[in-house]
Amino acid sequence: MNIGILGSGAYGIALASIAAKNNNNVCLWARREEEKEILEKTRVSSRLKNYKIPDSINFTSDLFECINGKDLIVFAVPAYAFEETVIKIKDNLKKSTPILIATKGIQQDTCLFLHDVFKKYCTNKIAIISGPTFADDIVKDSPVGLSLATKYNSLEKIVRCCFENDTTKFRRSKDIVGVEICASVKNVMAIASGILEGMGVTDSTRALFLTESLNDIKELIHALGGKKKTILSFAGFGDILMTCTSKTSRNFSFGYLIGKGASEEEINHYLNNTTVEGMYTLKSIHKLVKKKNVKMPIINLIYNIITHKKEKEEILKFLIEK
Repeated sequence: MNIGILGSGAYGIALASIAAKNNNNVCLWARREEEKEILEKTRVSSRLKNYKIPDSINFTSDLFECINGKDLIVFAVPAYAFEETVIKIKDNLKKSTPILIATKGIQQDTCLFLHDVFKKYCTNKIAIISGPTFADDIVKDSPVGLSLATKYNSLEKIVRCCFENDTTKFRRSKDIVGVEICASVKNVMAIASGILEGMGVTDSTRALFLTESLNDIKELIHALGGKKKTILSFAGFGDILMTCTSKTSRNFSFGYLIGKGASEEEINHYLNNTTVEGMYTLKSIHKLVKKKNVKMPIINLIYNIITHKKEKEEILKFLIEK
């Protein structure tokens, strides 16, 4: 099949590697021409330094070249650039072309989930994928599992054909809302888990936090119209376990800096040089729970710690009194 992947970050390249391994024709879009030229010439990304990108993967900085004549379009751009990218392609995107959204997040100004942002402009069939999959692990051909949320059996078959193989597994869900909530909120929880790690808490306290997080996200899914059982999926428990316990997680690492008492200069340097999706999502979800009148005090607490309205030690008190 012909696949266009929008976004040349680590995850976009990782997805391209799976598709190429499955003998698909892959075109990967880089936003900047200079980035495209570097990737094309060196076949190495600064985000995946020890991975040689297969020669079969083609690069372009022409957005329309990447979407024209494709059997599947994959969104792997950062959440903040999602709507901008949709707007750029909407007039040239064929209505019959199916869409796979791998981007995670909730839009800040509208509090819309990304599938709803897409539906503002286009009527294409949509699928969402999310799960405990670091890009580094994917390109190493480590066995990984992903939740695949879509209402369309035909789109499920296309995604499986493009990406499922002897190291990549999918489990189908029809709960698009639940999978998007898990995909977004887990990054926020990873920041809080990193804060606890930086504070030097015990394994018992980390387990307390993870259990409370799972329960809170489950109730949030229910309050926003999703299915509670989605918390037990790859997108739910699987991804929360991974991002909240691994130092490879950028969100966890950011929280760790806060927890260990790093300077503002050190924290800002990290934010300026690293994409921390949880920071973008934190602002969105904080606004969303307030707008929807949903009780999720852990979100308010994390927000207040990040914005210096409360001390990080408050999280320990909260976990007991909750």
